[in-house]
Amino acid sequence: MKNVNSSSLPHTWTQVDQYLNERLIPADPLLEQALHHNAAAGLPAHDVTPNQGKFLQLLLQIQGATRVLEIGTLGGYSTIWMARALPEQGRLVTLEADPHHAEIARHNLSHAGLMDKVDLRVGAALTTLPDIQEEYREPFDFIFIDADKPSNPDYLRWALRLARPGSLIVGDNIVRDGEVANPSSTDERVQGVRTFLDMVVNHPKLEATALQTVGSKGYDGFMLARVIS
Repeated sequence: MKNVNSSSLPHTWTQVDQYLNERLIPADPLLEQALHHNAAAGLPAHDVTPNQGKFLQLLLQIQGATRVLEIGTLGGYSTIWMARALPEQGRLVTLEADPHHAEIARHNLSHAGLMDKVDLRVGAALTTLPDIQEEYREPFDFIFIDADKPSNPDYLRWALRLARPGSLIVGDNIVRDGEVANPSSTDERVQGVRTFLDMVVNHPKLEATALQTVGSKGYDGFMLARVIS
């Protein structure tokens, strides 16, 4: 068996991401400007990668989604990818706890011409989700959970209240550099993800899988669940 120099892997992952993005995803000045604006505003570099954004967009299109809920907006980069997948009458509700992040996201979404499809709510998601349930009586077709990991179990409970049979739920950043497999981890983010996954596997209304990912953002992964009843 050929020996692999593990120290070279992150560099290789980044090179492959760059190659795949150049081949499969056309350059998009608006999306690139959003990332530059996020960085200039001091936001953490936690945005999805272009190929991950395109993956979300394709999932929405395959699903035929018209109503989307995003928990965790950051600077709105993933929001742009998903909002572009919606039909004219589609609606995306996105929740952001940090007012500064929300301000940057609003700028990016306005610049992309998407605010007519997006309802951006500012405040802790567990505070704003009851309002969403009250105001949006129809269930969401697609729910993307990408916020603080200790709260993932609570976000899943809300997702199930706001979904319908056939809805998709995606939980991002679940592998945590492999620490998700460590039951003794003292990281509350890891334990939040572990509890989240336990809830998914034990819930009678969900069928799910999870995939590990590597790339320019390192080693992580996502969970994809479908509400079956």
